[in-house]
Amino acid sequence: MKEETRPYTLPLPTIRRYPIYLRAIKTKIAGGELTVSSAVLAEELGLDPVLTRKDLAMAGIPGKPRCGYPARELCEAMNRALGWDSATDAALVGVGMLGRALLGYSGFEEQNLNIAAAFDANPETYGRTFHGVKVRPMDELTGLTKRLKLSLAILTVPATGAQKCADELVAAGIKGILNFAPIQLTVPEGVTVQNVDIAQSLAVLSHTIARG
Repeated sequence: MKEETRPYTLPLPTIRRYPIYLRAIKTKIAGGELTVSSAVLAEELGLDPVLTRKDLAMAGIPGKPRCGYPARELCEAMNRALGWDSATDAALVGVGMLGRALLGYSGFEEQNLNIAAAFDANPETYGRTFHGVKVRPMDELTGLTKRLKLSLAILTVPATGAQKCADELVAAGIKGILNFAPIQLTVPEGVTVQNVDIAQSLAVLSHTIARG
């Protein structure tokens, strides 16, 4: 029996750059290009060409001198490396304005991410449907998350309730949380939290503009 090849673990900085490469490569494919050069890609994205060449090499698709990489094969390999080659269902907790916007965000489809369930603590939202997803009360979170075997969650709740929600998600078997709440969550080992801090990004922009 042939042993299954396990995916290569990418360095975190490379993981963060892969979506940027993928967008650029998909644009080239849409324009009819069959190959992509790491040097050209680096120049267009403002990256170090040596770094870009190393990043693309980690996808495991060999490139050819003066020809570059086969674009479609490289895209497929990068998607596999990121775990985007198969559909992933997720839960969303917090169906306020941001949560509703994310329910309608079409970009998740590119990453093969599907929000399969949405939860909120506000009774006025119960039973309502946003972008095809029905909102359920928080007391259904544990049972439905386990029943659907979800491992990823998106958290868009106020800071005051974020830790409690995170604890419930972890207890329900969630292994990864995309956290939009302005708070550092405490989670056990084996659970990964990726924070999306809008305030930090705005602070950088405001500071840069003020100094300019």
